Amino acid sequence: MNVLGIIASGVAALFITVALAKGARRAALRPHAPDEPGGRAPRAAALRRAGGATVVLGVGTAAGGALWLGAADDSAGSVAGLLAGAGIVAALGLVHDLKPFRAALRLPVQTAAAVLVVCLAGLSPAAGVLAVLWIVLVTNAFALLDHADGLLTTVGLVTAAGLLACAALGGDPALTLLPATLVAGLAGFLLHNWHPARLRLGASGAQFTGFALAASGALIQEAAPSGRAAWAALPVLATVALADTALVLISRRRAARSLLRDTDDHIAHRLRRVRVTVPGTAVLLGLWAAVPVTTAALVYAELLHPAFLLLPPAGSVAAVFVLLRIPAYTMPRTAPSRTASRRTTAPTTGGAAIPSAAPAPGVAGPAPGKGAPSGTARTAAGHPTVPPPPTGRSAAGVAAERS
Repeated sequence: MNVLGIIASGVAALFITVALAKGARRAALRPHAPDEPGGRAPRAAALRRAGGATVVLGVGTAAGGALWLGAADDSAGSVAGLLAGAGIVAALGLVHDLKPFRAALRLPVQTAAAVLVVCLAGLSPAAGVLAVLWIVLVTNAFALLDHADGLLTTVGLVTAAGLLACAALGGDPALTLLPATLVAGLAGFLLHNWHPARLRLGASGAQFTGFALAASGALIQEAAPSGRAAWAALPVLATVALADTALVLISRRRAARSLLRDTDDHIAHRLRRVRVTVPGTAVLLGLWAAVPVTTAALVYAELLHPAFLLLPPAGSVAAVFVLLRIPAYTMPRTAPSRTASRRTTAPTTGGAAIPSAAPAPGVAGPAPGKGAPSGTARTAAGHPTVPPPPTGRSAAGVAAERS
């Protein structure tokens, strides 16, 4: 595939995504009816969650058009399988956006889509099994990053740029088609996904992005020349997504919480607790992703020694341990019991409480606001009791002196 074809596909993906996202944004911001009975979300919220479908359509249309024009040459089967698998998981995510279902149901569909990619690419059985496991793992890792405005879009854009550089340096230029269109599509969607986000990637766009990145990396690694350290360079591109997944699993395991129940314990949530803004979080994780992406691209191009690939994972492990020290789960507040709230503290003499005496029959105490307060303990004659003075004299003696 020539350079002009790559540029044309990227420009087409950019314009299609921007046009579709603009239309979806207008539809989402249009006034709608309030929430329907039964607790279902309004139509506007569903449209915002399903905004990632614009990325799927933009990237899929541009890449599919390039395939139809014969831009992929001999690798048309691999690229077509990659697009088909990504489209399957995107359709599953769109169903989840419109009507949520259990996350465990996604794994069989993701596995089937990964097997389709591996079979059409012609990988060996051993490499195919590893590729399927890698694709399913990285797809879910990237999908978990969609918990803050612009976060997954920024990290995915940086990662796709690294894959594009590696594919351009590899032995099969046709594999640059999907990374190039993905870079353009995510860049166009970021205009509407930046904080405050009008549209979100949702399950459809998040799974499509994660699957496209993971499958592209597996195919680029398989097509790389034997002399390059692709087996170690390309997995480093997913460092940020894997670090977030590891942080969540370790944190929930320590707190004895469900591993599948999503809570506010991701990297972005912890950074928010230390006063990092939402745009600052997206920029910070984008820079974090740029370090392993740049290192992997330079090692893949044989400009750096493969030993440098140990630095980004080591730094990410240290960052995870630091982030684990930021509390993610708040302790539940215990409400005081009714019995404790109704108790009144009586004055004590030498550590012994003085009981409150009820007024004698027929004797009315002073009304509230006139004389002693309504909550003050009284004697049998209706007089308020006097707290013991610091000298240690009894309350009865002090009352007798004052009478």
